[in-house]
Amino acid sequence: MFSNRKSGILLHLSSIPSPFGIGDFGKGAYRFVETLVEAKQTLWQILPLCPVDYSGSPYQSTSAFAGEPLYISLDLLVQDNLLTLDEVEAAKQSVFSHTDYKMARELKIPLLNKAFQNFQNQPSPEDYNDFLEKNKFWLDDYALFMAVKTYLITQRKDDEEGQNEFLEETKELLSAQVARVYYDSACWCSFPQELRQRKPQAIQEWTSVLNEEIKWEFFLQYVFHKQWRQLKQYTNECGIQIIGDTPIFVSYDSADVWANQKAFQLNSFGFPTVVAGVPPDYFSETGQLWGNPLYQWKYHEKTSYQWWISRIRKALEDVDILRIDHFRGFESYWEIPFGAEDARSGKWVKGPGVKLFRKMEKVLGTLPLIAEDLGIITDAVQDLREKTGFPGMRILQFAFGNDMNHGYLPHSYDKNTVVYTGTHDNNTTIGWYQNGTEKEKDHFRRYMNTTGESPNWDFIRLAFSSPAQIAIIPLQDVLGLGEEYRMNMPGTIRGNWSFVFQWEMWNEGCLEGLRYLSLLFGRNIG
Repeated sequence: MFSNRKSGILLHLSSIPSPFGIGDFGKGAYRFVETLVEAKQTLWQILPLCPVDYSGSPYQSTSAFAGEPLYISLDLLVQDNLLTLDEVEAAKQSVFSHTDYKMARELKIPLLNKAFQNFQNQPSPEDYNDFLEKNKFWLDDYALFMAVKTYLITQRKDDEEGQNEFLEETKELLSAQVARVYYDSACWCSFPQELRQRKPQAIQEWTSVLNEEIKWEFFLQYVFHKQWRQLKQYTNECGIQIIGDTPIFVSYDSADVWANQKAFQLNSFGFPTVVAGVPPDYFSETGQLWGNPLYQWKYHEKTSYQWWISRIRKALEDVDILRIDHFRGFESYWEIPFGAEDARSGKWVKGPGVKLFRKMEKVLGTLPLIAEDLGIITDAVQDLREKTGFPGMRILQFAFGNDMNHGYLPHSYDKNTVVYTGTHDNNTTIGWYQNGTEKEKDHFRRYMNTTGESPNWDFIRLAFSSPAQIAIIPLQDVLGLGEEYRMNMPGTIRGNWSFVFQWEMWNEGCLEGLRYLSLLFGRNIG
């Protein structure tokens, strides 16, 4: 699929140093792109840019289409005359050592609101109405969804009568504890019945009542997409392509599910009947219970996969190449009964297979997708990937210790492959080596003919020298950071998504190492 050998860095936007608690589309992001150019890299891989959940995860979002407002740069709003320089400078803190979502909201939301008020008092930019019209297919539902949630959360703080009524109504379906969480978070399943069921009159009434709150959501998404597209254009002009990431599943409490209930396996009340996850594997002995609702694939086929086509079209407008997370779920997915304690009670169920991708190609043309084909990969999954032509993924950290012809060892690769030292779900390479078994470390040292003194650079060299057309390195491995800097530990909910690097970590030696290996193994062609 990719004609030239390329390499790049995996770093999410949130991990860029910032005085506002979280990386954004401002000066730091542009500096990062310029540093990639210095290092002779041609790819920048990010995680999903959608709104994050309470823990900072971008994989349980309120929308598959919207962007996280915290990534908006306040400095750039000064350039747009929506904020003053003094207002922004007064809010800045010392550069954070980790992503602090709570602090980021406290620092940014008041100023974003001030920018919104100024925006309303000015003539609308020429492209504003065009943005609203082009994105109407998802934006109207998302804005109303978020406005209703915010309103209900505020109203329900002392509403014991309403909570008791909801608990009574759902007691046969949910435990009191789960029902209370749904009610307190204003999950769409706890919306007033006619709104939950999307009755046209209810939609119209709530849209009218919350008109100002909806305009606020429109503003945030307009600014988000404007700033991101400007950054992407600059990145592309620098000769760098952006690899995005889209999860296969969406969050239950999302505008996507509320607005498209027939597209998911839900009961008459709106609760999932079955949910997503994976069986026991390398990461967890009890599997992973993700809890996302599963698709009603017959409905998607009947509608010619329009929702999926809209989703991928929008994603490919935002990035150049798209990694599809959990690709194996399109062949077969792990179906877990709603309410199960863990993933062990699930079963494999057939997915849409190649039909979905053939339909996408017919509408969208050639699809620059990467298949995240990790986990339990059967011959059927491999056959699906080969039919689509998408490159698969290989993780060096999974390659050592057992089979001398393991599929993740570079001598087993074909060209249509994307190799990683590790992903956002892995330990850093330094952490992996320090915690590895003696068998794994011995195999690694003999395979590389190395002492293991710098396992991160050994891995980077191995990835760059491999036959894989694309090699991606998490920035933590370039900087030689230990396990305390890993991005995510699957199956846990605390301490994740908070990695931030500091510019002084990325010294000339790191740059020279990347330049040298890129030139040596022909990965700087562009």
